[in-house]
Amino acid sequence: MTELNHLTIAGALEGLAKKEFTSFELTMACLAQMEQHRDLNAFITETKERALAMAMASDVRRASGQPLGSMEGIPLAIKDLFCTEGVLTTAGSHILDGFHPTYESTVSANLWKQGAVMLGKVNMDEFAMGSSNGTSYHGPVANPWRRKGDNTRLVPGGSSGGSATAVSARMALAATGTDTGGSIRQPAAFTGIVGLKPTYGRCSRWGIVAFASSLDQAGPMCRSVEDTAIMLGAMAGHDPKDSTSVDVPLPDFRKAVEGGVKGLRVGVPKEYRLDGLSPEIAKLWDQGVAWLKAEGAEIKEITLPHTKYALPVYYIIAPAEASSNLARYDGVRFGLRVPGESLDDMYELTRAAGFGKEVRRRVMIGTYVLSAGYYDAYYLRAQRIRALILKDFTDAFKDVDVVLTPSTPSAAFGLEEKFDDPVAMYLNDVFTVTVNLAGLPGISVPAGLDNRGLPLGLQLIGRAFDEDTVLRAGRAIERAANFTAKPEGF
Repeated sequence: MTELNHLTIAGALEGLAKKEFTSFELTMACLAQMEQHRDLNAFITETKERALAMAMASDVRRASGQPLGSMEGIPLAIKDLFCTEGVLTTAGSHILDGFHPTYESTVSANLWKQGAVMLGKVNMDEFAMGSSNGTSYHGPVANPWRRKGDNTRLVPGGSSGGSATAVSARMALAATGTDTGGSIRQPAAFTGIVGLKPTYGRCSRWGIVAFASSLDQAGPMCRSVEDTAIMLGAMAGHDPKDSTSVDVPLPDFRKAVEGGVKGLRVGVPKEYRLDGLSPEIAKLWDQGVAWLKAEGAEIKEITLPHTKYALPVYYIIAPAEASSNLARYDGVRFGLRVPGESLDDMYELTRAAGFGKEVRRRVMIGTYVLSAGYYDAYYLRAQRIRALILKDFTDAFKDVDVVLTPSTPSAAFGLEEKFDDPVAMYLNDVFTVTVNLAGLPGISVPAGLDNRGLPLGLQLIGRAFDEDTVLRAGRAIERAANFTAKPEGF
């Protein structure tokens, strides 16, 4: 029999329903894997006692014939950006040391209502600012994958790197992530799993520590497209506590997965064929086009002319919003406090000690572009171009139903390879940031290996609130790719 922690959500739900094993046994298998692979540094806080109590409660509900949730008994890892009542929540930062929220984020609360089990809180780039999981105060997360013949430790991507590693290394059946500029899709591609960034407003942001409020969106990170659909259905829904949450019907995402792509119009944007694009990435992209065409999809070249401005626009808007959101961390109400000779001195000392280098860099950039004399030149201009990026997609979706691109410009890189070059690090988001700027859904599906044995992903982008189409196109790619590789030793 497959080891329990290697099961998909769908497989585990089936086994639980047949009483082949219990949620307690499934959770114990995950906890054992977590303990065995602590060297990957995926978890900040393990919640073993809570996990076992939640699993036993699920088993009681199942045995007594009570109503069961869509995630009943499934052990999950929760990104440390989600506030969890009574459980340490740090957002990967020193400045939130000792912060135990008195409330639960809406997304995690939705998952617990559906019967899911919390294994613990996973590591992440500090305040979700990073593409490598190298900026965390709690140390870098390691990718369970290695290059052929090379034991160099690789990044899992960021900022949801702990989530990606936990799922890829079979510590959890799935995990929550958040995506501000690619922070679900890029680590999913780097670790050979599926990651979905839903439409902005599909999942509540209430109780999630904010990075850039107009860009952040929670989403699932799983080992199959079907699992992604199941988990999205449990996470999503309108929340009156979040003013950006949109009150739209919640489809049956799982049912949509097997809808097929016959007659689907797939757009291939010419602007994404960047100068210097890796031949392996280009070849995989062409293969993805061929797979969808063979399944009956119609392929069309499209143009997204403002794509070239997406990265600079993102790295103006996101730091600007971050500088405003992070002003609340002052040492007065929660988290770290470094005493000073005056109130201002305490503010300065606390923020200097509490924020890491990348967070300080982005706060300073954001403060600069919002300052008098630069607001019009940078921030307002970036917002205008953002509107044009959205218009590009709106125009494209008049002719196509979904857009196919690579997920990342490369496979995972070494822990030390780009860390001192922020511009090179930012370029990891080149294929993903447009989706956040436009507020659209996007999924990364593992589709192949590079010549050194590392996973590569393909990205599908859909219309707002049309996750159904994104999921069924993702399932078609998944079926054709038949990606069964996993990290050696896992």
